Amino acid sequence: MAAGKEIRTKIKSVQNTQKITRAMQMVSTSKMRKTQDRMKAARPYAEKIREVMAHLAQSNSVSETVSPFLRKPQQIKKVGVILITADKGLCGGLNTNAIKLFTEKLRDYRNQNVEIEVCALGQKGLVAANRLKVNVLSSAVGLGDIPHMSKIIGPLSGIFKKFYEKELDAVYVVFSEFVNTMKQQPIFEQVLPLTERDLHIESKYPWDYIYEPSAEEVLNELIRRYLESVVYQCLADNMASEQASRMIAMRAATDNAGEAIHQLSLAYNKSRQAAITKELAEICAGAAAV
Repeated sequence: MAAGKEIRTKIKSVQNTQKITRAMQMVSTSKMRKTQDRMKAARPYAEKIREVMAHLAQSNSVSETVSPFLRKPQQIKKVGVILITADKGLCGGLNTNAIKLFTEKLRDYRNQNVEIEVCALGQKGLVAANRLKVNVLSSAVGLGDIPHMSKIIGPLSGIFKKFYEKELDAVYVVFSEFVNTMKQQPIFEQVLPLTERDLHIESKYPWDYIYEPSAEEVLNELIRRYLESVVYQCLADNMASEQASRMIAMRAATDNAGEAIHQLSLAYNKSRQAAITKELAEICAGAAAV
């Protein structure tokens, strides 16, 4: 029964693993609803500040030469990438897909002799950037399940300041967009320079104000707040995607563990039945010999 004992040990081990994956699935299911609500709640603020910024950018007091954030570089020589990933694994291919997309863009830029600097938000992205030997300008790890501006505003200020001072020609963000519970897709999106989509506003009546201290300072501050809200929205999307992906992954792991237990139970029963049959055969053979 040595084989039977070994199979029983394996069954017990898989059952313990199944309990863990089921618990993680239930926790992720609970957190997913909260992260989705948080993701949706962040959108009105971002949209309103974009609207105010767009009005000011189109006013008579501001031109493209006033704010460095509105400049359009003629040639891209150096870019910054905000790489958003999770701090933990066990969430399917979420981190792998985002890092794969980042790696593809990195290869393209290096082929074009474009320098890259990274702001890594999340442990997995930071490890990947170091492994790929990319210059990490700033980073933030241990973000938890709730995005806090206090944790990311420092790393973001560094990369935005570099664009403002014309040390970077463009800034992009890589994150996992939450489409629905079953689908999360990696996105590579331009943050700076601001696009026509960011500055587009429909207004029937043109308006302008006298700004204090100046239109330039007000616009630059508004743009910074808008950029922070954009990255915050991406981070909230990524956290919602993380919980949804982990829930699906843990559900699949729990189902696979159940199937493994079923197969091991069949193997154990066959082994036990074979041992009993062998013992009966030996008893019958001994009785016949007597």
